[in-house]
Amino acid sequence: MHLDIITPDKVLYSGEVNAVQLPGAKGSFEVLNNHAALISNLEGGKIRVKDAEGTHFIEVTGGIVEVLKNTIIVLT
Repeated sequence: MHLDIITPDKVLYSGEVNAVQLPGAKGSFEVLNNHAALISNLEGGKIRVKDAEGTHFIEVTGGIVEVLKNTIIVLT
């Protein structure tokens, strides 16, 4: 899957991932390969990114996520 985490100022993360855990408005949820399409609001918290190099955490204050055809776009 490809993940882009974008702010108005810069790209925080762009790359291939195995899994992403996101702080959704109704609770945390995880996106894996071939996940169903969705759009969701995000609350403030940490995004956990699992890629080939390990696990990374990216702090966000909120935003929106779109998942479509193994592409995840987070606008924060």
